[in-house]
Amino acid sequence: MHIPPGRRKSYYLLIILFIIPLMVLPGYMAWEAGTPVITRLQIPDGPEGIVFIADPHIKDENIEIIRTVISAINKAHPNLVLIGGDFTGQGEGTVSLQEIWREVDAPVYAVLGNHDYNVGIQGSGPEGRMAWVMESILRSQGYNASPLYSDPDLSSADLLEDVLEKNGVTVLRNEWTELDINGQSVILCGVDDIWAGRADPPTLPDNGAYVMYLVHEPFYREEWNADLILSGHTHGGQVGNGIFVLLDTAGIVDIKGLSKKDDTILYVTRGIGSSQKGDDYRLFTSPEIVFMNAGEAGKRG
Repeated sequence: MHIPPGRRKSYYLLIILFIIPLMVLPGYMAWEAGTPVITRLQIPDGPEGIVFIADPHIKDENIEIIRTVISAINKAHPNLVLIGGDFTGQGEGTVSLQEIWREVDAPVYAVLGNHDYNVGIQGSGPEGRMAWVMESILRSQGYNASPLYSDPDLSSADLLEDVLEKNGVTVLRNEWTELDINGQSVILCGVDDIWAGRADPPTLPDNGAYVMYLVHEPFYREEWNADLILSGHTHGGQVGNGIFVLLDTAGIVDIKGLSKKDDTILYVTRGIGSSQKGDDYRLFTSPEIVFMNAGEAGKRG
């Protein structure tokens, strides 16, 4: 192809600005998805040495990344590890991979997510994406929009819970427990999955303990009287999803990061995996391990 001399510079500039980035983008997205970062949070009056992760979506392709995450957790010597659901993902029939959680050197508590109930797992198409947006908006306003999704697979969730419990993970399904963390009394309440229509949190005692809620989908209710709510589910938008970025910026929904709801702090993690088949991809939403009220090392001896 003959290019006039006067246009060659423009042609080369076009290659540099557009074509080359498009060629390297998939590689960058795969690299970002496989490179978890540590987010350090200081939560006023909160317990010390807590690690929070969500959305591992364990599969053969990301098992080594999960092992890297666990190694980083163990190096911090945390008092407590919390996992915000979605242990499985599309196409996984390998529940045995959940054995990896026995490698965590700390008490582990968790809730289940929508993928663990096989609910709403076809959300990548236009109709699924629209339903996800609608559900996110309705949920942020306190409505139950779980009928937008299929009936939950209770047997799969029960099987997963059994496997997790055998590998050192205490699963809270609308249950609470009181913990002593470095002399501080903490009530941890695990809310079962909202998309699956299973959320029915119990009434908690009013005994002055610090109250933490763990719930897969970002959700806030004033009557919970929570000090802190920890959620996942969104993957931070996964690939910088424009619609969710706008909704998050406008304060309509919570996609990632810290927000204040009256006297309650809500944190939505970007998670550590993705629900897609095969290799994971992310764009400007790096997977994260959240260290709360911890320095270079946790406080557990």
